[in-house]
Amino acid sequence: MIGEDVMEYRSLDKLNIKTSLLGFGCMRFPVNENGSINEELAEKMIDKTIASGVNYIDTAYPYHNGASEPFVGKVLAKYPRESYFLATKLPMWEVNKAEDVEEIFDKQLVRLNKEYVDFYLLHSMNKGAFDKVKEFKIVEILEKLRKEGKIRYIGFSFHDSYEVFEELVNYYNWDFCQIQLNYVDTLEQAGLKGYKLTEEKGIPLVIMEPIKGGTLATLPEDVSSIFKDTLPDKSIASWALRWVGSLPNVKVILSGMSTYDQVVDNLDTFSNFKALNEAEYACVEKVVEVLNERTKNGCTNCKYCMPCPAGVDIPGNFWLWNNYYKYNSLSYVGYKYASIQRNNALADVCVKCGKCENMCPQKIEIRKDLERVVVDVISKMRKDK
Repeated sequence: MIGEDVMEYRSLDKLNIKTSLLGFGCMRFPVNENGSINEELAEKMIDKTIASGVNYIDTAYPYHNGASEPFVGKVLAKYPRESYFLATKLPMWEVNKAEDVEEIFDKQLVRLNKEYVDFYLLHSMNKGAFDKVKEFKIVEILEKLRKEGKIRYIGFSFHDSYEVFEELVNYYNWDFCQIQLNYVDTLEQAGLKGYKLTEEKGIPLVIMEPIKGGTLATLPEDVSSIFKDTLPDKSIASWALRWVGSLPNVKVILSGMSTYDQVVDNLDTFSNFKALNEAEYACVEKVVEVLNERTKNGCTNCKYCMPCPAGVDIPGNFWLWNNYYKYNSLSYVGYKYASIQRNNALADVCVKCGKCENMCPQKIEIRKDLERVVVDVISKMRKDK
């Protein structure tokens, strides 16, 4: 029918299935004043996406303080089990011995009120978690659960360096994997290099944080105008989603929707989906260029300056400074600020000994720049509190 909205689907040839390119990420449901899930609105949002063709629902053990899995299971109970793909994750930080794996998984099945999980991920894999996987033979345990019909596809989500990612990818014949990727952070974590590796290996890819935790949905006005001048009727967030969706090995893009308006906007993006054309890619490149021009210094997070004798997290403070100016957002850098503050490692504890500057390959005037971090970010964060 002409003019009908049609959800974009991607073939996972390795698994002989098709998934909706938009996946519902169940980490950021709308909440009530007491922090509990606003179940009425969240259910309405899930129902709308499913009615529009979304068939991939992603939750996890810790989301919403453990309330996400039971709520998602309850909502999905009204739909035929074969009509959707359900993803959840093994909380690797809770695994201290091999026996923990099945114990946690069985608890998840009860919480979800399901007989099986379609996509089961080792959650938030990094080097330390990977060591557990090898020590406790966790993949073998998941294979056993698969033979019992409790898991269909085995994968992992990832947060570490490319080197760890490459080692992990080569460890096992994964059915799929999930990485963080957006048009700004192409060199972070697995990054575009990791994307290309999954393409070479034929491993279907699920993408998280395509909008960088919402940051790429609310860019400074002078930056967002680059997009708005080209497509005035489309949201800023849609550009980030389309950039990721233009990569052919991306099979699912997770969006942690927290409002009904976000649902509607995402459905507009993924129904009759269009990959970026050459001119639109040029717009994205221009936005990245403008954002990068706002970077205050050339810190590469190499950590040659560390450890600081006074305890300053030098790369962390420069991350605060650079990202505050990139996105003009104290809220975006707030979580990092809180973490550095807890460790008493903010720039104002610098004693100006100069040891760091002798080690810096970028020849940054670290002491002067730390003073600017205090004025430009830390003092503003304290006033904002």
